[in-house]
This record gives sequence, C-alpha cells and structure tokens, in this order.
Amino acid sequence: MLSHERVWAAIDALAARYSLSASGLAKRAGLDSTAFNKSKRLSADGRPRWPSTESLAKIIEATNSTLDEFTRLLAESSAAPTRKPRRRAAVPLLGFAQAGAGGFFDDAGFPVGQGFDVVELPGGQDEGSYALKVQGDSMLPLYRDGDVLVVRPEATVRSGDRVVVKTSGGEVMAKVLAKRSAQEIELKSLNPEHPNRRFDSREVEWIARIVWASQ
Repeated sequence: MLSHERVWAAIDALAARYSLSASGLAKRAGLDSTAFNKSKRLSADGRPRWPSTESLAKIIEATNSTLDEFTRLLAESSAAPTRKPRRRAAVPLLGFAQAGAGGFFDDAGFPVGQGFDVVELPGGQDEGSYALKVQGDSMLPLYRDGDVLVVRPEATVRSGDRVVVKTSGGEVMAKVLAKRSAQEIELKSLNPEHPNRRFDSREVEWIARIVWASQ
C-alpha cells in the first residue's frame, strides 16, 4: 500500500543516493529549498502533506534517475523496517576562499550549483546544513587551519552565537555575533590578533550560525 511515510522515505533515499540533503535535492530540482523539509511534511493541524506529482517529476529529472528507480525506492521503503537516522550525513563542503569568490551561494546563504565537494559528518545534521573548511589563522585559537565548520542558514541567530558572515564585498568570515540591529552588525573576532568588525546591515548578505565544528 502506498503511504505518506513511504513516499517521503523514497524522496530521502533518492537524495542520499546522490549525496544530497532533502533541501539540496529540492534546490537542484528548482524547487523552494524548504519544500522537502520534515516540517513541511505535515500541515499545521497534523494532517499528512503529500509532494506533488510535478515535484516528483522534477527531482527525478534533476538527478538523471528514472521513474523505475524511484518506484524501486518506494518498494525498498516498504520492505525495510523503520530505521534510526543515519549516523553520518553528507553535506556540501567549500573552502573559505571559494566561499568568498562569489557564485557559490544563493541569496538565502545556501550553496548552489556543483562547484563543491561533499564531506561526511557524524550525526544527522539538520537539513540545509553545509560545511566550510577553515583556511589560515584568523580564527585561532578556537578554529585551526583545516578544521571543518558546519553552518545552517535557517538556524536562529542570537547575540553571542558563533557565526559565518558573508559581506556584499565577497568576504566570508567566522566571528562571534556581538550585536545586531536593523542598522548595524557588530562582530567579535575569535583571534585577539585580528580586529573586531562593524558593518552597516546593508553590507551583509547573510549570517549563518555555526552548529558543529571538527576538532
């Protein structure tokens, strides 16, 4: 029997097959990045929300898969017992130099296109997360050259959070959010040898909270 759970499990399996999150799969298919988020799979009153046939057609085309392949994933989701979330998650990985070069992010701060590698991380990271590799010593002593930072653009950002910020000039930096208002953003440097920064809000394209870091 075709069920709501089986359809969404097949979509998740298709995304994982191509090293994508559900959010990444939606974006690759030209859909809203949150279209397949788990929060969108139920309506406000708790009723199941089904993906449209148009959405299914778009993700099949975007992954160069076939309807037969998706049907097999449906069958596998029916035969397989309920499993715990994957212990490892694959997320897009960029270097800070790449991140600052432009062309890798959409207006919401999500990586786009195929100009990045992927990295497997322990634990199921939230949908929409991606990774940035630290380059240089500007984030010492907290983060070293080569460390991996996982950020989530959709996460709520508050004063005191460690964040990654991209400016309209193309700079990408990891700082602590000291203060944020409608007019101004103040950032505290992690490395005391580097200055704190202050920007007019219009100079900042996006801010994403760091949710995990390799050590």
